[in-house]
Amino acid sequence: MPLFAVVLALVAAVSYASFFLENVLSPDLDVINGYVSELSAIDQPFHTVYSAGDLITGVLSIVVAVTALLTLRRRPWSVAGWTLQGLFGLWAMGDALFPLDCAPSLETWCALRERADQVSFSHQFHSVTSTTVVCFGVASLFTLSMAARRYGWWPALARWGWPLAMLEIVAGTGTLVAMLLGRWLGIVQRVQIAILCLGLLTIAWALYTDQRAGRTTPSEPEREGVLP
Repeated sequence: MPLFAVVLALVAAVSYASFFLENVLSPDLDVINGYVSELSAIDQPFHTVYSAGDLITGVLSIVVAVTALLTLRRRPWSVAGWTLQGLFGLWAMGDALFPLDCAPSLETWCALRERADQVSFSHQFHSVTSTTVVCFGVASLFTLSMAARRYGWWPALARWGWPLAMLEIVAGTGTLVAMLLGRWLGIVQRVQIAILCLGLLTIAWALYTDQRAGRTTPSEPEREGVLP
């Protein structure tokens, strides 16, 4: 795996954690009950910072996935995993390109417009992008973990990919429960996204260790005493 792709994977993981800046940039939003997506609502200050984080993550995830498909050995589980990672990136871009109009948990008029179906297509479609990006994130972690276990690749993914995918499913279920209860949604959703960030970091670390091993392990001709 080229070193530049490893770096891009790390940057994608960090940029997806832009919501950690909310205590400094967006202190008015309710962390306990407010959606993370409200940070990037068009009428919110610094919304471009959060949207840029999602957009950068999406673009870089696609670049990493395509690079992996072009440079690494192709096996069924790994091809599926990197394809799903690319789709995760595509829908992360969708999160950035289809923001909410306003913040329902912060602005009563926004919540009323939402209930009256008086919001834009972007506002309505954002729930689709947010749900889909999580699904592809979980699927990517699971399949890449299976590839690591099955083919003896990427020890970090083999060890942590599966548990993180399971934790993400639990957190996703918790998000649905919180939506039904009408409370704690903000905390549960932030945990959910933090797990995805850890998953992206795990992918970056796995690729880094694989890249280092590729530099230190001699090629087949070298092991046989034949010049490449």
